[in-house]
Amino acid sequence: MPIKLLFMDVDGTLTDGHIYIGAQGELMKAFDVKDGYAIAHLLPPAGIVPAIITGRRSAIVEERARELSIAELHQGVGNKLACLKTIAEKYQAKPSEIAYIGDDLNDLDCIRFCGLSACPADAVEEVFEAVDYICKHDGGKGAVREFIGFFMNRK
Repeated sequence: MPIKLLFMDVDGTLTDGHIYIGAQGELMKAFDVKDGYAIAHLLPPAGIVPAIITGRRSAIVEERARELSIAELHQGVGNKLACLKTIAEKYQAKPSEIAYIGDDLNDLDCIRFCGLSACPADAVEEVFEAVDYICKHDGGKGAVREFIGFFMNRK
């Protein structure tokens, strides 16, 4: 079945996991331009909706989602799976039509629920054991782009 939705974690997946915090709060996060290109230019023509679910709140992530035209941005989420199921219902997507990429323990419920899952090369061991695909790239260094290429090119 083709993928309808791609869910992505942020810290450690779309970014390298480093969070720079100054006296005024969060200062910066680093995103990979290749990930952004694939999200903005490869997914929409294929009819795949990109979605972000993250436990943290960040104006930086909000800005990046706006740049990439990601309408499904969900921040400060305590129960990622419940959020994912609500969005899947909105798009009438079955688990087999959903892909998920994440790197840590709080992603495991979503990884196990979705039809196709992946993690960056620097994810935690428990995630390696649960995913369908382990990227060669680390989080924030092209892992999302690699995963998109993987599932869009499979027959």
